[in-house]
Amino acid sequence: MTDMTTSFSKEAEIEAVFGDGEGVALREAETMRGEWRRFGRWLKRPVLPPYLAPGRESFIGTMRLLVLDLMVVGALIAILMIAVAAGFEVPENVNSTLEMNAVTVLLIVVLAPVLEELVFRGWLSGRVSWLAGFAIAVVAGIGAAVVAVGADGDGMRAVSGAVLIGGLLAALVAMILLRRRPAPNWYRAIFPVAFWLSAIAFALIHLLNYNEGALWILLPLILPQFVLGTMLGYVRVHYGLLWCVLLHAMHNGVALSLAALSMAAGFD
Repeated sequence: MTDMTTSFSKEAEIEAVFGDGEGVALREAETMRGEWRRFGRWLKRPVLPPYLAPGRESFIGTMRLLVLDLMVVGALIAILMIAVAAGFEVPENVNSTLEMNAVTVLLIVVLAPVLEELVFRGWLSGRVSWLAGFAIAVVAGIGAAVVAVGADGDGMRAVSGAVLIGGLLAALVAMILLRRRPAPNWYRAIFPVAFWLSAIAFALIHLLNYNEGALWILLPLILPQFVLGTMLGYVRVHYGLLWCVLLHAMHNGVALSLAALSMAAGFD
């Protein structure tokens, strides 16, 4: 579901409503480096933008963040390769056991970006519809898990599934009914905390990809996910959820392609 705040196609309209600061930021973001500078300054003081950029601007901005993402990831991979050459042993990653087939591509390039963005950044816009839907879905998930843990027989497992499905349907209804409600002021006040928690949680969940290794070894290995999480958060609130999912999918697609090339070249 797309949550569009008011879009402004003319810079003059933006400046008239929100002041000259937004207009200056948009003018700077008309170039690749300008977009990166805008992103860097926003990281120093994350605020919830008052609008989403139009589609064409969203596509261009997302592609510029993809270039920056690939540059950062490339630099981190180079550092890791130097460490490996110096004798560092990389802990086994569960992704390395996946077969390169259509199912793997669907899982990593399509399903994972969609589901992870809904969980970690769908609500980041702060719109009441997303906050309510996310809260209802979380409560339903916890309730279904509690029932499943104590389930004894097919009947209780069916109840667990019904709780989850019912909760998700309730979340969808709430999102539809509240779709026109903007982000409340209290959320705007805590947005920096919400943004950083989202990026940190997104990175930490990727610790589950490793079967072994001390925490001090694994934390640097999820640095790419943390960096990606900050970029995805920026894209989410400036350009929209669709572009956030697209950036995530392209990042995963590049990573999967590199893994396939490495396997084809005989590197394991």
